Amino acid sequence: MTLRIYNTLTRRKEEFKPLEDKIVRMYVCGPTVYDKAHVGHAMSAIVFDVIRRYLEHKGYKVIHVMNFTDVDDKIIDRARQLGEDPIRLAERYIQEFMDHIQALNLLPATVYPRATHEIPHIIKVIQGLIEKGYAYQANGDVYFRVRKDEDYGKLSHHNIDELRSGARIAPGEKKEDPLDFALWKAAKPGEPSWDSPWGPGRPGWHIECSAMNLHHLGPQIDIHGGGNDLIFPHHENEIAQSESYTGLPFARYWVHNGMLQFGGEKMSKSLGNLVTIEEFLAEHDADVLRLIVLNSHYRSPLTFNEEVIEQGERALERLRTALRPSVGQITEGEQADALMEQTKRTRERFEAAMDDDFNTAAALAALFDLVRAINAARDAGGGGAPFAEAQATLRELAGVLGLRLTEPKAKAAAQEVTPFIELLVDVRSRLRQAKQWELADFIRDRLGELGVVLEDTPHGTNWRFK
Repeated sequence: MTLRIYNTLTRRKEEFKPLEDKIVRMYVCGPTVYDKAHVGHAMSAIVFDVIRRYLEHKGYKVIHVMNFTDVDDKIIDRARQLGEDPIRLAERYIQEFMDHIQALNLLPATVYPRATHEIPHIIKVIQGLIEKGYAYQANGDVYFRVRKDEDYGKLSHHNIDELRSGARIAPGEKKEDPLDFALWKAAKPGEPSWDSPWGPGRPGWHIECSAMNLHHLGPQIDIHGGGNDLIFPHHENEIAQSESYTGLPFARYWVHNGMLQFGGEKMSKSLGNLVTIEEFLAEHDADVLRLIVLNSHYRSPLTFNEEVIEQGERALERLRTALRPSVGQITEGEQADALMEQTKRTRERFEAAMDDDFNTAAALAALFDLVRAINAARDAGGGGAPFAEAQATLRELAGVLGLRLTEPKAKAAAQEVTPFIELLVDVRSRLRQAKQWELADFIRDRLGELGVVLEDTPHGTNWRFK
């Protein structure tokens, strides 16, 4: 089946055809680092991690760029509140986010450019836009002429005249038109600044991404991603800048994830309803957050609450049950044939779901059908090659979704006592055969108190940690 991706630019699903065979250039807008990252940031990062993993699963080489906005009005204001240097503040939050990337099992990007490291490239693009007549300088600021870009608004589908009716020129701005946006901001006292042909200053928010794309990926890219709150004005302005500068179409596919909502409201600092990544991971496995994201289509809003978290916890435990060892060795017959058929069908359904605009909810449903078949086979005494292949398929496809499915650290440490538990289980089985029920129940109950659950089946006794 052919991979099809929903393109925000055209508002329809399109067959995926990269600019260069088997190479995908993907740029994803990263965070503005002025405070601790929250689970909304994690949601977007997980969405594009899964997209990248699936593209690599299909044989593509993905050149993945994710930026950090490390100089911005929000950073400067926050640093002023804390009495801290803005650049050092941003660096601290960047390092925290890099730790989160590892904890969340996100594949590291090929490059993590920062606005403050790209100043020469930003200045070069601004100069080019001025030379082409798309930008102008005014009192040390540089603005982009929105009306000169004839197809401005094509991503967000905004009418430029309707936009103008609500636009205003702030005091001190020397814009030709209220819609024009800043490419370079003249330095103000106490703010970080860099030398430029227009005097000391710093880049505007939108220009950094255009310059980073050009520097690290070239004039054209395959996928540009980010949250749907960035469609306007950020991504609209990126298109305007980039295409005006190069004269070429910028990104072939614009991919946007929906917003995380807390109690029906968008999660935001202004509403005070944030859950930081750090807070979530202190209480839950990273796979739980990933399962919450996977269980919804990436373009849809995602509700985040205690009920959803509990569902994620249960889903993770259900997936883990299928990776427990078999107790039987039945490798032929109806049960083995059914398991092999389900394994094949799961792979087919998984691929079909992911090829349909990365439908992770349907892909996850296919994995749970395989879990059900594996557990049924174990209960019926299944084992050997069919059972091992089914488990290997589950691990492989779960890995494509970025799921680790590892047991918690406490359980992992308890693996050291596995031989002793298996010895006790064997002793209990012999006691049951000898009809010494009281001693057999004593072993079961004591193991239960120690966090070991016994499950008796017609083919033997399974055990697991709670």
